[in-house]
Amino acid sequence: MTPLKRQLLLITVIAAAIMELIDTSIVNVALNYMSGNLGATLEDTSWVITSYAIANVIIIPMTSFLANNLGRRNYYIGSIILFTVCSFMCGNATNIWELVGFRFLQGLGGGALLSVSATVVYELFPKEKQNVASALFGIGIFIGPTIGPTLGGYITENYSWPWIFYINIPIGITAAVSCLFLLYEPIRQKARKIDWVGIMLLIVGIGSLQVVLERGQTDDWFSAGYITFLTVLAILALTAFIIWELHIKNPVVNLHILRFRSLSIAAVLTFITGMGMYTSIYLTPVVAQRILGFTPTQSGLLLLPGSIVAVIALIVTGKLLQKGVSPALIVLFGFLCFIYFNWSMSRINLETPAFNITLNLIFRAIGMALLTVPLGTLAVSSLEAKDMPQGTALNNMMRQLGGSFGISIINTYVARRIASHRMDLITHITNDNPISIARVSAYTHLFQQKGFGLLDAKQKAMQLIELVVVKQSSFSSYLDGYFLIGFFFAIVLPLLLFVTKRDKTKAVVVPSSDH
Repeated sequence: MTPLKRQLLLITVIAAAIMELIDTSIVNVALNYMSGNLGATLEDTSWVITSYAIANVIIIPMTSFLANNLGRRNYYIGSIILFTVCSFMCGNATNIWELVGFRFLQGLGGGALLSVSATVVYELFPKEKQNVASALFGIGIFIGPTIGPTLGGYITENYSWPWIFYINIPIGITAAVSCLFLLYEPIRQKARKIDWVGIMLLIVGIGSLQVVLERGQTDDWFSAGYITFLTVLAILALTAFIIWELHIKNPVVNLHILRFRSLSIAAVLTFITGMGMYTSIYLTPVVAQRILGFTPTQSGLLLLPGSIVAVIALIVTGKLLQKGVSPALIVLFGFLCFIYFNWSMSRINLETPAFNITLNLIFRAIGMALLTVPLGTLAVSSLEAKDMPQGTALNNMMRQLGGSFGISIINTYVARRIASHRMDLITHITNDNPISIARVSAYTHLFQQKGFGLLDAKQKAMQLIELVVVKQSSFSSYLDGYFLIGFFFAIVLPLLLFVTKRDKTKAVVVPSSDH
């Protein structure tokens, strides 16, 4: 493969991965528009996000198996076509459930765009430059979910929500044509007997778990019968899946590779990193828009400086690893940056300027840059070439699951903390609290000046006080959410002590890219 073709293929597969990751978050800010346009409730419209996440997490651990049995080139190009066609159909959906169905199919196509893209990127670099490969792919992993809400907000504000799907079409067509001419078919193992039992257990287990995580808080968890049923089903199916996969000859997901300590530890750390990545992208626009009054575009601009810094930091991190700097040391600093980010965000107030929030987000971006590259390298550092696609897929699945778990935990935690903060604030609104009396009096006087009678003015004043209480209790709860995620990052740090020198430095053996 010539240097030019290698560069074009590299750009193609990274662009495809970014496109897939953008779609995990681009619809978040468009739900209200979709709901009104399609005549659906906001609760039903949220299934547009849920269906994509379920399909994504189901298909990612199966990508290695599918690529080997169908042929990686055929599977990858087919997935791009499926993703692109379903993007068009999503934009043309005439009702909410049609949109949800095509989003699910889009998610199935998107799975290969992440895992197979990562494997191709690694193969395009010789073993001594694997860290550079990890850095380049890390840029895509970071940029995709980060710019999704910004791009979605801009499009829905200035055009219409179907265009958040239509923008995938030219990228998808270009990527499919490019791969048709550039993507090679590696030497693959003989097609194995299809593990239908494993596939069904994985679909039922992961699918049920994702529905529970995505819908649990909305439907008050176990007070809803279907949430209880799906929780039990997920536990039974995933337990049976693990037992089955460990005892059959040709499993759809080779769980035996988790015996490598580097992959196991990287998977746990990647899970937490996924929590931090997706919860921060979820929480920050919510706080900026609902509490601080920012528009979707302004909220996205808060993230822009951090994204620029992250691209530079990712490249620097790759070079540090190439020079022999310990991945565990870089991961440590990455986790510390993320802990600082969450701690700082948990201490902001309603008067905090946008510059301070942007500065905090730069620390988040640096943390992500310091984690993405060495964790990706660590995950495959002890694997043989034949196991690398499976290891990459498992690690990517852990990131996606971490995001789902994180958002579910945050939604539940914030809802519980709102009630607690509200109670704390209400206890101070009494007739013997001079500050409370002064505030009610000032509001009453304000409404009297606007022409309201005394009784109406007092009623309006109390309604305004209620709005202030709701806003402040919500704000305090979101800040608690940041602190909780920072706590999760802190408690897994000791795992780095179990990363042996051998795990950290063993080179990855990959097939030559000179095809």
